[in-house]
Amino acid sequence: MENISQEFLYSVGTLIENARTNAKAAIDLSMVYAYFEVGRMIVEEEQKGEERAEYGKQVIARLSEYLKEHFGKGFSVTNLKQMRQFYKIYSADQIGQKLSDQFPNLPTVSTGRKFVLGWSHYLKLMRIENVDERHFYEIEAAENHWGIKELQRQFDTALYQRLALSKNKEEIKKLSEVGQIIESPADMLKDPYILEFTGLQEQPKYSENDLETKLIDHLQEFLLELGKGFTFVGRQVRFTFEEQNFWVDLVFYNRLLQCFVLVDLKIGTLTHQDLGQMQMYVNYYDRYEKKDFENPTIGILLCRDKSNSIVELTLPKDANIYASKYDLYLPDKELLERKIQQWSDEEN
Repeated sequence: MENISQEFLYSVGTLIENARTNAKAAIDLSMVYAYFEVGRMIVEEEQKGEERAEYGKQVIARLSEYLKEHFGKGFSVTNLKQMRQFYKIYSADQIGQKLSDQFPNLPTVSTGRKFVLGWSHYLKLMRIENVDERHFYEIEAAENHWGIKELQRQFDTALYQRLALSKNKEEIKKLSEVGQIIESPADMLKDPYILEFTGLQEQPKYSENDLETKLIDHLQEFLLELGKGFTFVGRQVRFTFEEQNFWVDLVFYNRLLQCFVLVDLKIGTLTHQDLGQMQMYVNYYDRYEKKDFENPTIGILLCRDKSNSIVELTLPKDANIYASKYDLYLPDKELLERKIQQWSDEEN
């Protein structure tokens, strides 16, 4: 027994755990397909009653009794109504080729639709009235392996609306067809970033160190908010130049863009000195840290407030530095929707 390594035991245990997780996911997905068919059968049976409301109620009530008797919990009247709604929404809902191409081995229903998420995800997605927005969250949840908690947070923080505000009409449509594509630094940026998970909005005063500490304490949530491809490198990363020490608040690496991403935190209004400091950090990383195969370093200043005019005047046009505001509370989605509509009207 003493000769058996812990690494071996851990590896076998991990294999079994992954197999169980995959098996559970497969079962969950098979039930989603089953629920779609249950919904279809309920709708077709109700139509036999010539759309009489009373007959429809009887169909679901009787079916609920039968299923609970034979299969136990999970088939209440409420649950069966959700399955019927699921069929009504998704029988007419086509998301295009994105998911079909990404998951070629999954079966399709009669309409050609594929399902890639768990039932809890679809219960959430069904409540999103905007079809394009619903498609976007379905694609992103599938690609990024969001659990229901992550999906709920991204919806609550209005990720779709925040990304849409920085895009033109054609790009907004692509969000619903292919999700968020990261091909340039601008593709990954948000304005504002939502940092409600830090809990700092409950504190009347906090320092930049407080903010930094909270972000590290909630690193998983912060990486989710930053977006796709981010890995954490370090906090208060020091570099020395001409016998002077400098510290970058947070350093990340983005695998999709293949570059360092430096983040500086400012709890007040952004100044031109802050921008100049970040320019120096970026220059150092480009000249002394970046490998030949890597892309230019990106600098992001997260601040409570900023003047776009000051940013434009201070930075050269080709600067790889971006200033974004952060909020410590969930956004007003209706306000964001109005901004999108106003912007769309101005484009016409």
